[in-house]
Amino acid sequence: MSVQGWNTVLVLGGIRSGKSEFAESLVTDAPVVRYVATAPEGDPEDTEWATRLAAHRARRPGSWTTEETTEDPRRLADVLASAEPNETLLVDDLGGWVTVLLDPDHQPADDVATIAELADALRTCSARVVLVSPEVGLSLVPTTPLGRAFTDALGAANRAVADACDAVVLVVAGQPVWLKPVAALAEPAAPAPAAATAPVVATLADAEGIPEVQLPDVLTHTPPPAPNQEPGNAWAAPTMALPMVATGLVIQPGMELPMPDEYAGPQAVDRLATLDVPGAGLGVLDRVVGFAAATQGTPTPQAWGSVRVLLLHGDHAGGGSAGAVAGESARRAAQARAGQGALARLAAENGASLQVVDVPASAAMEDEPALTLDQVESALRYGWRLAEQAADAGVQLLVLGACGAGTEAAAAAVLAATAGAEPPTVLGRVITDTGEIDDAAWMLRCAAVRDALHRTRRSSRGAKDILAELGGGDVAVATGVLLGATARRVPVLLDGPVGVAAGMVSRDLAGQARHWCLLADHGGHPAVRLAADVLGLTPLLDLRLDLGEGANALVALPLLRSVLALSAALPVHPSLGGGEAAPTGEAVPNIDEPSYFDASNTDPDGTEPDFAEPEPAGPGPASTGADDQPASGWRAV
Repeated sequence: MSVQGWNTVLVLGGIRSGKSEFAESLVTDAPVVRYVATAPEGDPEDTEWATRLAAHRARRPGSWTTEETTEDPRRLADVLASAEPNETLLVDDLGGWVTVLLDPDHQPADDVATIAELADALRTCSARVVLVSPEVGLSLVPTTPLGRAFTDALGAANRAVADACDAVVLVVAGQPVWLKPVAALAEPAAPAPAAATAPVVATLADAEGIPEVQLPDVLTHTPPPAPNQEPGNAWAAPTMALPMVATGLVIQPGMELPMPDEYAGPQAVDRLATLDVPGAGLGVLDRVVGFAAATQGTPTPQAWGSVRVLLLHGDHAGGGSAGAVAGESARRAAQARAGQGALARLAAENGASLQVVDVPASAAMEDEPALTLDQVESALRYGWRLAEQAADAGVQLLVLGACGAGTEAAAAAVLAATAGAEPPTVLGRVITDTGEIDDAAWMLRCAAVRDALHRTRRSSRGAKDILAELGGGDVAVATGVLLGATARRVPVLLDGPVGVAAGMVSRDLAGQARHWCLLADHGGHPAVRLAADVLGLTPLLDLRLDLGEGANALVALPLLRSVLALSAALPVHPSLGGGEAAPTGEAVPNIDEPSYFDASNTDPDGTEPDFAEPEPAGPGPASTGADDQPASGWRAV
């Protein structure tokens, strides 16, 4: 689902308000959708009504199944009661359902009891349900008994269904207004910076008296936050006009998305050379400052305050998941949702919010496409909207991770298709839950990738085709996240094979996406090493962490934040005209080199002389004598 925070939702709206289109947009990302049609066919001679019904049918994707309840209104409750947990039902609409309920052919009928049955079925339904209904409370009281009976029955149905649903949204002129969000799990409007206390949703303490650990806000069930578009908010700046059709956003190759500021990055790095740093400087971490400056559009970037971790959970079937423990990825995802485990604890330490996202399961790529093209489109749009929701909430940095059986094999297949890599060279060793190396499982994974590449040897190598044939749900959603984050100018901290595989695919859709990505550590993974080299993403660290995707990046995040905070707070060195003075009140000049900022270094007439290269004060580069200058760094003081 593209909107989190509910299992059942009622979409209200007036005539031609856009309520049906909005309801359909809520389920476009669901893997299994059953459309429940309630409206009667009507008069065969009413061509306008027939045209409306045909337009509704034409909007439905071919992967949806349709079920009609026009013959028996009570059957709608039975459909809800028998729905499976993996299904999503779209009921359109209750106005048509009430029309059939009041039809003389169904009389005598107890409409009050039938409406109560519908509400009870909603409360116990295990599937996700979206119901559409006309809002009649704002209209005039009908002048006919039949009209009043209809509005009374529909008003009663709307009230009963709204009470049973987790969320209610009113669509006015195409604009959704959420009337009943899940307030208890709502996201805070302004996520706290790293130094503040992380929001607490649970605490852990064992029987041995270990201190309780604050856990992060888990955003798995959060309604969409209000846009953060205050003047001067660079993090939520508008970006571009993207092509739109009736079904929503169009993601296509060659999109023109924003690039980071090409001047701010180099200016920030040059500025580092002037700071009052006791030693030689920040070393390779100056790249963090340059990256943050370019993505924030300022030579003095600030440390990221609001950070969100997106954990994509989805398994791959077939040989690519050989050696994976059944149910392990689901356990990890549930653990993160509960605010437990390594990822949640690290998120809490960083003051970051954690959002667990279930993505479509992927078929065995060696036998068939991992996803259909329709599923790829939905997954890309879903990922894009996840990034948009984060940007609207004021998130300044996204951390992208994944957990799922077969993810490494899928990433290896994508690298083989996009970079010509040999699968055995980019597939890491398989480590069992007991810490042993499972070479047999590794060979099965290699064989699965080999067979998948052989099966698709004559297929297109377009971005969406690669996602459909090889990448699967997690890589597709991750690609959408990268594209959406790029469109909203939100930097992404990558971690693990899924993120870099998405970066490889995103090149054909929008080459600008890779410039908004930062790689903290390669984790010793061969696929990450190769993809980083192709994408031009030099890992900042070489810690070889293997805590799971997302967790590795969170370990490095405090260091990166510290570097940004230091670069923003330090003044210019006094020898270069900085504000801080020596204890005597006067700046101490560098006695080893002549100062060209000294007023005495002028001609008698007060003009500056022509610049002349000074004589070296110490041994030259060809000298064998001792050198008093440091071996590296920007400045000697």
